[in-house]
Amino acid sequence: MALAGLPAAAAPAGAPADLVTATAGNPFVDGWYADPDVTVYDGTYWVFPTTSAPYDDQTYLDAFSSTDLVHWTKHERVLDVADVSWARRALWAPAPVERDGKYYLYFGANDIQGDDELGGIGVAVADRPEGPYVDAIGEPLVGAFVNGAQPIDQDVFVDDDGQAYLYYGGHGHANVALLEDGMTSLGRFEDGTTFREITPSEDYVEGSQMVKRGDTYYYMWSEGGWTGPDYAVSYATADSPVGPFGPARRVLSQDPSVARGSGHNGIVNVPGTDDWYLFYHRRPLSQTDPNARVLAYDRVRFDADGVMQPVTMHVQDDFADGNSLGWSTSGGDWRARRGAYTVEASGQARSLLDTRFSEVAQEARVTLRGGRGDAGLLFRVSRPGADVLDGYYAGISAAGSVFLRSSQGGTWSRLASAPLPRAVGRAHVLRVEAVGDRIEVHVDGTRRLAVTDGRHGRGMNGLRAARATAAFDDVVVAPAPDDAVAMYGDCDHGALLGTYAEGDHLPPAPDAVSSLRVPPGWAVTLFDGPGQTGASLTKTASDGCLVDDGWNDRTESFRVERVGG
Repeated sequence: MALAGLPAAAAPAGAPADLVTATAGNPFVDGWYADPDVTVYDGTYWVFPTTSAPYDDQTYLDAFSSTDLVHWTKHERVLDVADVSWARRALWAPAPVERDGKYYLYFGANDIQGDDELGGIGVAVADRPEGPYVDAIGEPLVGAFVNGAQPIDQDVFVDDDGQAYLYYGGHGHANVALLEDGMTSLGRFEDGTTFREITPSEDYVEGSQMVKRGDTYYYMWSEGGWTGPDYAVSYATADSPVGPFGPARRVLSQDPSVARGSGHNGIVNVPGTDDWYLFYHRRPLSQTDPNARVLAYDRVRFDADGVMQPVTMHVQDDFADGNSLGWSTSGGDWRARRGAYTVEASGQARSLLDTRFSEVAQEARVTLRGGRGDAGLLFRVSRPGADVLDGYYAGISAAGSVFLRSSQGGTWSRLASAPLPRAVGRAHVLRVEAVGDRIEVHVDGTRRLAVTDGRHGRGMNGLRAARATAAFDDVVVAPAPDDAVAMYGDCDHGALLGTYAEGDHLPPAPDAVSSLRVPPGWAVTLFDGPGQTGASLTKTASDGCLVDDGWNDRTESFRVERVGG
């Protein structure tokens, strides 16, 4: 559900007003879910998704709530087909809205393929956000195909003037209808019609979503096939909630290094701010079951002209949520607690992310707490068997060194090492940067190792410990294009924010950049205004902190360019 003009009230308690992304890790809840919609009720965020399962097993809906976008509470079976006389399966895409103290949940059911079948879009009502919801009218609100639109994937939008709209449609067609004040019946447009077709693009498939920012209406939808890797989200804008809509722009695509099948989104604005988050589902790379979908959210930003910037599926985890969802462990005792990921390993232990990066920059804050062994970062990992794997390992040794090793079939060979004083009992920012066969290892912002090795070109990312007790925090994995600009949130080249190729960019959070790396042959121009405006500072062949330049935490936008021949 998308609300127009969210009130300028205080943000929900504990909500980080400048959250870079889901820094506590995606997926943000456990289980197979899809089609999330999101809203805010009385300072609490609510996410209502589809239960991702075979159609005959989609007979109920769960919900999740949070006051800070980090810690989530599950509310089971807020709606069940047992409470909807005409529904039997394929309970889809819930859309929540509150009106006059009542909570409404619009849903699709039965996946009808023609007007001779019973099903379509229904509406349920409850006295509380968590339900239980019950069928409000005893029949579908929309129970037939109109303008070629299958009655599924509904969204409800309430404009500033109080008028409510129902957007929906599958089979490549989209409609909009007016909702009456009671929210359980449809009104008519001025020309006497109940439904108006608003299909925004020939690529439209499903997943309607409407949101308003300022005076601009953003209509969003999903394209491609939900079971395939081409699922994506696009949008178009208008000056009216019923269009006409401008040209389509892509805002979310699959990332072959992170996840496939990303789409069917909700979007929410943090009240009292201009911070926006896109909620969506995606399929982990190792999963082949079409219903193996998880919920994720990432920051979406707008440029000075109101254009939505493409969403990046960030790979980060600061473990602030107290869980390790998305990590797969082998060996040792791994636990997410007190804002860190700890392990006690008497032998070899690892925890892997379902990623497939090649050119990669990976960073974590690593504390070797005890033992005689080591701990650090795994990257370009393939064939991860129970006891063996192929890939690279950059670690810190209790003996007082930083090292880089390669594994082939479980046999480790040392590629390079260097002394590291105070290796035990101190948190070190450990980072690897791998581009082609060139691999660098940095500790606390200083490059300590550089090798050339091409044995492993692509694979998973993770953490490892051997015969040690260790803690990991602030894990970041990002693409590392050859000879590109890297930006960091700390002056010691810690807190990697991202790596950037040629073009105009927005930092992942405004006023977050404290240091940067600009390789020879490149220039980066920092701006203290959006859309490459305002005062500027240009850096070439730089590897330093921005404090001395008076630019610490000041960058609102920037431009990366090649210079020289």
